[in-house]
Amino acid sequence: MATQFSQPARANAPHPPAPGSPETADPSIGDLLSEISTDLSQLVRDEIELAKAEIKQESTKAGKAVGMLGGAGYAGHLVLLLGSFTIIFALANVMDIAWAALIVTAVWAVVAAVLYSSGRKRLRTVNLKPEQTVETLKEDAKWARHPTS
Repeated sequence: MATQFSQPARANAPHPPAPGSPETADPSIGDLLSEISTDLSQLVRDEIELAKAEIKQESTKAGKAVGMLGGAGYAGHLVLLLGSFTIIFALANVMDIAWAALIVTAVWAVVAAVLYSSGRKRLRTVNLKPEQTVETLKEDAKWARHPTS
């Protein structure tokens, strides 16, 4: 009985290709195109992930710089407000309160200048172009043109 069941199993099993038969030749064009398509899809997914990471990093830097510029705007607003109070108090009380308000206004002016210059300097370092992604895309294009090199 054991030989009866093992015989059909051997008959249906694939035979190894004979040397020189078409089955031992290079993969078909369809197989190669399928492999290239799969590799290209993975490559595009990887490039998109790289671009997302780079853009997120640069956006964080831009957000911090914009926050500093916002702080400079707020400090500038206080300069105008306190400067206005200074003029009012200067006209109302010739010396005492006016000089105090002027000193506070000058301090806020310095704070505004420092925040503005720091924010501006940081904003200049922001680069929203994903440099690594562009570079790897150039390399990928070069490889696609000359896959063996």
